[in-house]
Amino acid sequence: MTKQTLLRPDELESNNNISFPVGTAIAVKKYSEKLDFEEIFSRYKKRGIDLVHLIEALIAYRLTENQSICRASEWINRPDVLEQFSLCAFEERTLFRALEVIGGNYEEIILLLQRSIFSQYEFPHTDVNMDWTSFVLWGTKAEIGRYGYSRGHRPDKKQITVGVSQLSAPMNIPVGLTVQSGNVNDQAHFKSTFLQVCSMLKENSRIVFDKGAQSKDNTDLVLAHKMKYLSAKKLNLSDDKRIKTFVKSDANCIDKEKGIYGEIIDYPSRTDYFFFSEQLQRDQIEAKLRMAERKLDEAKEIQKALNKGKSLPKRFLLNNPLVKITYTYQTRLSELTEDQAKKLVQAAAITGREGFFCLVSSEKLTLKQALEIYRMKDSIEKVFQSLKNDINIKPLRVWTTKSLCGAILIGFLAQLIISLIRYDYAPLRPIAPKFIKISLMNLTVTIEHAKAGVKRRIFSNFDATNELICCKNQGIT
Repeated sequence: MTKQTLLRPDELESNNNISFPVGTAIAVKKYSEKLDFEEIFSRYKKRGIDLVHLIEALIAYRLTENQSICRASEWINRPDVLEQFSLCAFEERTLFRALEVIGGNYEEIILLLQRSIFSQYEFPHTDVNMDWTSFVLWGTKAEIGRYGYSRGHRPDKKQITVGVSQLSAPMNIPVGLTVQSGNVNDQAHFKSTFLQVCSMLKENSRIVFDKGAQSKDNTDLVLAHKMKYLSAKKLNLSDDKRIKTFVKSDANCIDKEKGIYGEIIDYPSRTDYFFFSEQLQRDQIEAKLRMAERKLDEAKEIQKALNKGKSLPKRFLLNNPLVKITYTYQTRLSELTEDQAKKLVQAAAITGREGFFCLVSSEKLTLKQALEIYRMKDSIEKVFQSLKNDINIKPLRVWTTKSLCGAILIGFLAQLIISLIRYDYAPLRPIAPKFIKISLMNLTVTIEHAKAGVKRRIFSNFDATNELICCKNQGIT
């Protein structure tokens, strides 16, 4: 009797079978039908390839492999993917034309999406969070690109600014998108972002935004539309007087454990909610001490170069061939001890405002209510985080302004679908968009090409999340 003592290695044979993530495709088509993409997008392209199905494929691509538009053409043009989205083969430039079309009409598309969303859902309220961010541009031909304050820490690159409006908790659904030049600040951007959604909001809805967009013109605009606002505001000289007289006590304590105290200051047209946080004070002082250390190190580096008669490192110079400038540097290190120099930079960094912040509102709230409502605004910051890192619409490498707006709109639609999934299915609300995206990607279909041209579809990698979203007889709560 012969016994086998060694395992034989598996021998692979090539075949024509193909596997691809089908969970995202199913989810996208499901919400395309629910939001009536056919009605919204079909009006913009009557001939050639079906624009609605192409947009569905682009959104699904954004939720899966998600690389460049050029790679999107390769991904979608696989025969079984084309079949999944009822498309015929197309050239790469077709995708760019599609982006041009929807990007040139993105504001009208957002309005149509809003009408579709609000006609299908009975939301408990229409309070809205608003925020703005910037995206670095890697293309060179978008007229909208400008140099500005870079939240991406790339001041050397042109950028655009993007505003998003989001229905606040428990919905947390983005309903507005505005795109403007990279040098438009939040105060100027506020008007277009607000006016884009205000017609859909109920009277007396609350608009929550941060201090970057806070101005009298903007708050007056909100009040003129019979709505209310809650915002942070920058501290000024009058707040410095409050800081000097501010005393922590049991009477003004909001959270003893976290060390948060506050007071309410009423004005004829607004109410200020003035806060002090012990944790925030510690964090800000630590950050400023680190900054002071960096300043001291820079001064030492400059002094070392001066002592040796060497030129300064390039990072301390204005490096522009069109600008001629003569530098004269003199540090104070020669007349100060190490300890004195450290105390000097620390004193310059620490202002006494550490730990204090102020919220302003048109409505009467308690200190705790004002703080809790404003803190819930971080849900829109998570939308930006998701757009940049999960949906991953950066880097933006498209060329014209229209195609740029189209690429951003595709990312917004992908985020909208994920947000609607989280709202529709109660068990998924605590789950981050990243993990919903991963679950949908994991649900795959293998197209097995058998003999005589017969195809067999084999689905695999079900889990509780993608099963809830994609399978039949799964109720929406």
